Amino acid sequence: MEDLHYQCLKCGVCCFEIPGNYSKRIPLYPEEVDRLIDIAKKRNIEFKVIEDLVFPDILNENIIVLTYKIKFEKEIQSCPFYNDKRGCTIQKIKPIACKAYPLSLKQEDAYNFRIDIDPLCKFVNNDENYKRLRKIDWKEIKKVFEKEYENAEDHLRKNKKLMLKIRKLEAEKKINISRKISLKEFDICLREWDRVEITVE
Repeated sequence: MEDLHYQCLKCGVCCFEIPGNYSKRIPLYPEEVDRLIDIAKKRNIEFKVIEDLVFPDILNENIIVLTYKIKFEKEIQSCPFYNDKRGCTIQKIKPIACKAYPLSLKQEDAYNFRIDIDPLCKFVNNDENYKRLRKIDWKEIKKVFEKEYENAEDHLRKNKKLMLKIRKLEAEKKINISRKISLKEFDICLREWDRVEITVE
């Protein structure tokens, strides 16, 4: 595997919505959203986000927002910072989830995530690369995706800190996350309750 190193092909697969029932998730932390809003204003780009990872706090009647995701407009269906000729136009300051790609965080349950490889990436699903990547362990994957793995670990670490903060606030009885809320009840909460962002360094 010494000769196999990830190289972004600038194809935009990671920046576009996928047709069908699958919904693209590019998670953004609140501070990343603020930064991207500033850039979008300066460039006169329409940039919208929607809530991504949220929890209903029934003690304070708040929706706790941990992450957002980019809202893809129907006409464009891509990240507004993607350019057909240049690829990503915010390469040096793009969100950590983008820096980690094609490694991503896969949600196992409400509180747990793990690092995974996106099989839709053109580098990954190239026939030759795919055959080789299927046979290697995570130690070798770290070498293939060296920089991306570092970013994915930072992303996972930040995610774990957020989950720990949620659990700490629960233990201190400052919030109460309902684990038995129905979808109908949750929908009402989403419509009626105020939002509170939780952030970590």
